[in-house]
Amino acid sequence: MLHVRSIWNGAISFGLVSIPIKLVNATESHSISFRQIHVEDGGRIRYRKVCELEDKEVSGAEIGKGYEDADGTIIPITDEDLAHLPLPTAKTIEIVAFVPADSIDPLQMDAAYYLAAGGAPAAKPYTLLREALKRSNKVAIAKFALRGRERLGMLRVVEDAIAMHGLLWPDEVRAPEGVAPDAKVSINDKELDLADALMDTLGGIELDELHDEYREALEEVVAAKAAGEAPPEAPEPATGGKVLDLMAALEKSVKAAKESRGEEEPAEVRSLPPRKSARTAPKQAGGKKSTSTAKKTTAKKTTASASAKKSTAKSAQPTKKTAAKTTTAKKTPAKKTTSRKRTA
Repeated sequence: MLHVRSIWNGAISFGLVSIPIKLVNATESHSISFRQIHVEDGGRIRYRKVCELEDKEVSGAEIGKGYEDADGTIIPITDEDLAHLPLPTAKTIEIVAFVPADSIDPLQMDAAYYLAAGGAPAAKPYTLLREALKRSNKVAIAKFALRGRERLGMLRVVEDAIAMHGLLWPDEVRAPEGVAPDAKVSINDKELDLADALMDTLGGIELDELHDEYREALEEVVAAKAAGEAPPEAPEPATGGKVLDLMAALEKSVKAAKESRGEEEPAEVRSLPPRKSARTAPKQAGGKKSTSTAKKTTAKKTTASASAKKSTAKSAQPTKKTAAKTTTAKKTPAKKTTSRKRTA
């Protein structure tokens, strides 16, 4: 069990089954935080909680909650008032439905928690719910109250534990209006093939291999300043310009990605499923490649024909040589006779 403090104690309501649980944070932040200081002398800047009526600082034990009405009136709200909210979800995670996981829009997902079984009596029903979720390949949608408001939650299995993701209410997710480009842009198959090849070249990655480089660089700066040394020099930023030729940029990206992985072979460009385009189509910059390809094909055919003729010539060669030898043999006596006559 995680050795962290629970932030909420209650129960999961699964029909008539009640499962005592403790809610603990499933994530933690590793970001580096800074203090505000007075730049002239390095003194800490602190915020003090002061009562406006008495103009004096008060401790945390003296501070409560209050709701400000429209006319500015403050209505005190105590913890006891909140404990008696007329809601079934005040101390209960109430499961309301089971749905396929892909029906949840990732935009709705909020903070993540682990649900820990609250003692030995909770072990049996906790395991029952976990195994039911596993077998159904579904997630549970629940309602619960936390930090002064009712929320939606999604319960799913993580290894042998039940995790809960807080969900935003549907009306809290904005529609993507005005986000996509207004101009009408046409993308051809060659560009899509190259983009697909780039995706294949980059491939997948284990998320465990990724790390926070910004935090590491920040730690180096802090360590250097603490040692009285100059902070490390920042690398030169990558020079990026306007993409004038999308095809050229995609081809360079594929090449660079393969070189970074130590690969020398050109990226394999897969054709899109709806159309049966050639594998070499993405490499055609402006249609010139098609002509050269045709020429290469013709050249190959010509070479093949030439090879065939050579083979025929070779097979016929012995016959010709034999004939040549016979002719030479016949002509030899005639030459000798002529030579003798001139001598006489």
